[in-house]
Amino acid sequence: MVGCENSKKSDSDSNKEKCLSDDVINLDQGDPTAFQEYWMKKKDKCTVVIPGWDLMSYFSDTTNVCWFLEPELEKAIKALHGAIGNAATEERYIVVGTGSSQLCQAALFALSSLSEVKPVSIVAAVPYYSTYVEEASYVQSSLYKWEGDARTFDKNGPYIELVTSPNNPDGTMREPVVNRREDGKVIHDFAYYWPHYTSITRRQDHDLMLFTFSKITGHAGSRIGWALVKDVEVAKKMVQYLTINSIGVSKESQTRATTILNELTKTCRTQSESFFEYGYEKMKSRWERLLEVVESGDAFTLPNYPQAFCNFFGKTISTSPAFAWLGYKEERDLGSLLKEKKVLTRGGDRCGCDKKYVRVSMLSRDDDFDVFIQRLATIKDLKCNQP
Repeated sequence: MVGCENSKKSDSDSNKEKCLSDDVINLDQGDPTAFQEYWMKKKDKCTVVIPGWDLMSYFSDTTNVCWFLEPELEKAIKALHGAIGNAATEERYIVVGTGSSQLCQAALFALSSLSEVKPVSIVAAVPYYSTYVEEASYVQSSLYKWEGDARTFDKNGPYIELVTSPNNPDGTMREPVVNRREDGKVIHDFAYYWPHYTSITRRQDHDLMLFTFSKITGHAGSRIGWALVKDVEVAKKMVQYLTINSIGVSKESQTRATTILNELTKTCRTQSESFFEYGYEKMKSRWERLLEVVESGDAFTLPNYPQAFCNFFGKTISTSPAFAWLGYKEERDLGSLLKEKKVLTRGGDRCGCDKKYVRVSMLSRDDDFDVFIQRLATIKDLKCNQP
């Protein structure tokens, strides 16, 4: 890093040098390192020490449908959802997975294997999370088949609609669009339904809901996610998939997640310590800076996000999504244009859209985000960007 070469340089000088350098800024991946500073200030409060003799068994609770779910993690998940008010946990089975990506695949297996007619169609409304295509297509399963955009889907027979809300990549709140209840199932992905990203307007109450540790706190390396499942048969099928796929989920990761989730719950109403207060202010600041650049030129577009009353904060707040759905006002490959400026993004074509759109991660470290803003400002006018 430039700032490490000369400690006498100011942060702005370091970022300016980096902006002018050949360093590539990778904002394609949603690596959530933006919140590292908060956790550094916590110091030993979230440190986990595991004795060498502990956590050696495969099993956590053989009386539980999800037999590898640590009981303390189950309690921590329920407590956090109760404190935030974003999801119902009563009369549900909690299935833990190695991130929500694994859980999504487990859910596809469970719902399709319980269907009398196969393959089951898999759909999601454009723009959709690009990895859904890979998750539904990679193993070429005979149980289900990717069928693309939910808005144009008109095929008869059973289907599963993937609904991400707030949506990845464009941050909008989503509802199912197919709505054929007699033969359809819905997987609700609420990875970003937390108050530092969007208003908590209601407690979500659906048959199958996915959440991920990484996008709440930034601890992506722990690889923990969970599903809240109403139907016991669906939960059992998901556990069957996870058992075959990975024989459960790391207990070390579950123990770390338990400690950190408990800390979130404990401090969420203490303004000076609340992670969600910190995260909201950080994301809000980043979006204000991005909007300033976009609105000062005539090259780019961003979605309009309405303000809404947040039940958690008790006030009306702005939406500050984890990703920016950046558009270009002319028909040009925006991903290639940004790549010329050494900024990597995810092309809109991977999300079922035009290449004039890109998904930009808003969750990078501060120095990378600073450089991105500086480089974006250099191409903000259409007249300066003609090929």
